[in-house]
Amino acid sequence: MTLSLVRKPARQLRWISPVALVLLWQLASSTGVLPPEKLASPLTVAQSAGELIADGQLLDAFTVSLGRVFFGFLIGAAVGGASGLVSGLSRWGETLLDPPVQMLRTLPHLGLIPLFILWFGIGEEPKLALVASGVAFPLYLNLHAGIRQTDPGLVEAARVLGYSRFERVVHVVLPSAVPQTLVGLRIALGTAWLSLIVGEQINADAGLGFLINNAREFLRTDVVVVGLVVYALLGLTTDALVRVLERRILRWRTR
Repeated sequence: MTLSLVRKPARQLRWISPVALVLLWQLASSTGVLPPEKLASPLTVAQSAGELIADGQLLDAFTVSLGRVFFGFLIGAAVGGASGLVSGLSRWGETLLDPPVQMLRTLPHLGLIPLFILWFGIGEEPKLALVASGVAFPLYLNLHAGIRQTDPGLVEAARVLGYSRFERVVHVVLPSAVPQTLVGLRIALGTAWLSLIVGEQINADAGLGFLINNAREFLRTDVVVVGLVVYALLGLTTDALVRVLERRILRWRTR
């Protein structure tokens, strides 16, 4: 009880520094220390956000970007999850699959943009491929590590109790890998949004990146900030959803 009372004020105090930064930002803009062509004031950004919402531009851009992340994430999760299972559950799979994956993951995936453009053109495909590659590697690494870190004692106990290999995998190995996999999921979602920010600079004709690019051409720093704030809010929201999922799935753990 005492611990929860201590945590509650601490959480409320976390708002102090962000609010103070916004107030300092507004003060710097109002006094001319921060010129509008360098960075618009918070009030201007809020006004521009309202105008973009009212005319539907922000909603349209939001919908397009969300769709790109969704489909790119599905592709990356399928590839990373399947590869992690094969490599984690099979010695032969690890021997054959893990070395090339480890080599590829050391490449900065944002540096693959020229290849993706050559392979897929300048349509939607390179954007989805960029998001998928950003998702696949964190999921692979964490799922593989989670499987390999399963307590051998639990596996042996299940074997002694007469569990088949399939049953040991389903009832012991995969549940043991869930915490690590959820960590990989949080990293993958963060990387997905980062990848999208860059991917939407590739000849995009819609989406938040397109909105930001257009604003940059006209020196509309207020619209640029609106787009970046939406990106950040989307990233925070998806991360929060995974944390809720984590708390529900891992209720058995000691808190």
